[in-house]
Amino acid sequence: MSKTLEKLVRIPIGEIYIEGMLRLPENARGIVLFAHGSGSSRLSPRNNYVAQVLQDNNIGTLLLDLLTAEEDTDYQTRFNIALLTRRLIAATGWIKAEALTKDLAIGYFGASTGAAAALQAAAENKNDISAVVSRGGRPDLAGSEHLGQVHCPTLLLVGGWDDVVIELNQAAYDLMHCEKILSIIPNATHLFEEPGTLEEVAHQAAAWFVKHLIYKLD
Repeated sequence: MSKTLEKLVRIPIGEIYIEGMLRLPENARGIVLFAHGSGSSRLSPRNNYVAQVLQDNNIGTLLLDLLTAEEDTDYQTRFNIALLTRRLIAATGWIKAEALTKDLAIGYFGASTGAAAALQAAAENKNDISAVVSRGGRPDLAGSEHLGQVHCPTLLLVGGWDDVVIELNQAAYDLMHCEKILSIIPNATHLFEEPGTLEEVAHQAAAWFVKHLIYKLD
């Protein structure tokens, strides 16, 4: 059984630091940065579950708190997509500069509003991001200009009972010109709390990242 490096990291951005939990399997071939939704954090049990499945597939993970604890108390800041995007881009630069991670293919996993930040960051970092996965996300909040500029393969995962979010994802999907899939998980609500649904999210996400991060290098 391979060892996994686990490390709490503090990433400097201007006058503040954002924190993240970095986990790197011994034979990691890629790394996925997690951008959480409003009111969530790197401790999210759902995202940690998905992260564990990625690690089991030799993909490193960095679960980020894109906002400081004080900022996260401000409802408006939680929905400041431009700010979340800048922070995610800064964290990506940190990953590219670190000796342990600089040679790894990079992907983004975004949930809720974090999906919009992931897509905006992917649009701006065209040559650095290999794949994006959105879980119950709001890709529409990325805006039509950014959505049209996303070049990397993108998987949008939505619960089959999450009617409004399905419509928002379909609208975003139609604006994207990259390799893309809109996958509807049957019998699932927004948080994928129903039996087996989060497991399906993790399975599809892992397959997507293995294909576009690991196989890309072979």
